[in-house]
Amino acid sequence: MSFLERRVTRLRAAFSRSLRLRVLTLTLALFVGVALPAFGAFVWIVDTTSGRLSTLFAERQVLYDRYRGLGPLAREVALAETLARSPTIRDWALDEEHAAKKARGLDALEHFRTAFADRSYFLVIAGSGHYYFGDGNAGTDPNRPRYVVSREVPSDDWFYKTLALGGGCRLNVNNDRALAVTKVWINCVVEQKGQPIAVIGTGLDLSAFVADVVNTGQKGVETLFVDGSGAIQAIADRGKIDFASLTKEEAERNTVFQLVDKAEHRGLLASMMADLRAGRTDAATAVLDMGGRPMLVGVGHLDSLGWFNVSVMDVDAIVGRGLFAPLGALLASAIIVAALLITVFFKHSVLDRIAQTEGALRRIEEGKYGQPLASHDDDEIGRLTTALDRMARAVHENTERLEDTVRQRTDELERLAFLDSMTGIANRRGFTATFDMEIAAAREVGETVGLLLLDVDLFKSINDSRGHMAGDEVILEVARRIRDVVEERDHCARWGGDEFMVLVRGDAGDLMRAGRRLLDALRGSGIRLSDGTEIRVTTSIGGYLASADDTLSTATARADVALYEAKHAGRNRIMVHSPGQTPQTDVKVA
Repeated sequence: MSFLERRVTRLRAAFSRSLRLRVLTLTLALFVGVALPAFGAFVWIVDTTSGRLSTLFAERQVLYDRYRGLGPLAREVALAETLARSPTIRDWALDEEHAAKKARGLDALEHFRTAFADRSYFLVIAGSGHYYFGDGNAGTDPNRPRYVVSREVPSDDWFYKTLALGGGCRLNVNNDRALAVTKVWINCVVEQKGQPIAVIGTGLDLSAFVADVVNTGQKGVETLFVDGSGAIQAIADRGKIDFASLTKEEAERNTVFQLVDKAEHRGLLASMMADLRAGRTDAATAVLDMGGRPMLVGVGHLDSLGWFNVSVMDVDAIVGRGLFAPLGALLASAIIVAALLITVFFKHSVLDRIAQTEGALRRIEEGKYGQPLASHDDDEIGRLTTALDRMARAVHENTERLEDTVRQRTDELERLAFLDSMTGIANRRGFTATFDMEIAAAREVGETVGLLLLDVDLFKSINDSRGHMAGDEVILEVARRIRDVVEERDHCARWGGDEFMVLVRGDAGDLMRAGRRLLDALRGSGIRLSDGTEIRVTTSIGGYLASADDTLSTATARADVALYEAKHAGRNRIMVHSPGQTPQTDVKVA
């Protein structure tokens, strides 16, 4: 008999004689039989929990990054679009050498420069190629162009490609060698009857944009912004930025797709961007291989700008599986104790409770946070459940904070869109929305509405003699007096420059009375300026009682005609037009 056969025979004999050995063997077998599936279930729960919580976090992070990027850019684009539609700029671009038009154009540029976050502007006139740039520095002369763009200079290709794209605004990250600056440029095309005549806009300092928007400061999260083709426009690593994307062929650009390892994952990323562009979802997430490891990638669409925000997240850094290691050890201890007692007790104390925890996690995934996860038992699984509950509550609190931030940013964007930034009253866009609602309401009850278009008399002479700061103070005081005089059911707005618009509910008599109250309020007392001097101003008012078929455009045109007649009649008066009626005017008061 061999040595191995003798050892097996002895073990069989000992096993048949010893009940303890059989119990220990059976217990070990039960432990192995129960521990293996329990361990697999625990790993699955940890992976599932990590994946689901990470996905929820990624979607909120994408929306948060979207609004962080949209806020500063949308404001600058809105201002640049307004400047591009300015008749003053259009007139100058069509007749560049006309001294008066040039002066008015430079005044408008300087006025907007103080509103831009970068405190700078640029204007390139297509006819001459002259590039005007102003940043408020005393050593520069805004009256003279900085340089002349040319088709022969490759770095000027952005200008001609922007003109070729037609109306609207585009973003482009580029290094202007002539100005020695690198910015996120906002390029808006100025058009005359559908033909591009100039490019105007501003820029945001790239370093400041990256520091304020791209660098989230969150561990394991990297944010970047790309254009519609995937070219990288902003990222913490400047070496990956695709400068001057407008002037490059697609194959020459540094794109986000080059950061993805596999071709199928690049296709998945492109599909996500296409779904976002089509508006089929607000945020898209997927696990993609990047840099040799799987990363959770979330994408959002800045639809008004044509950019995408991409958040690349390391799941282990956000919801590290190492956090579950102590809990896993406690669970293993609980399984061992339960296996030594009875299998039923193990099932009742461990597996059933794990299933309950899994069900609670499913409810959390559905957004139902009301039922707590925490167990009243102070054992290993109870502490595991408590830890998961704390984690879920933390995710819930972070979600609420992110949603609150999104709501605040949305409210702020809406406020900026409908209010005049200088006076605090409605702007042209806000008044347009109000007019549509008011005239629809008036039609339903058989009432009429009227418009009063106010223009500060000789306002240009105030700017010329006392400076733009005094002019701004006059505008602010005029807006305040108009707001104080307008009745609660009526509405006022700054129409542009030194023009204001008031909507009055009522007939022609109500319109005339409202206009006279405004005249009296504005000419009744002087306006004290910040330098201690006082200036008296008057206004001319053109009124029009709108008919049921009038649009804001037609009603404004009629009010503008009345305003012209009031100006022509000597200013400091009101002239009201009504459909089919003789114009009414007030008596000028000295």
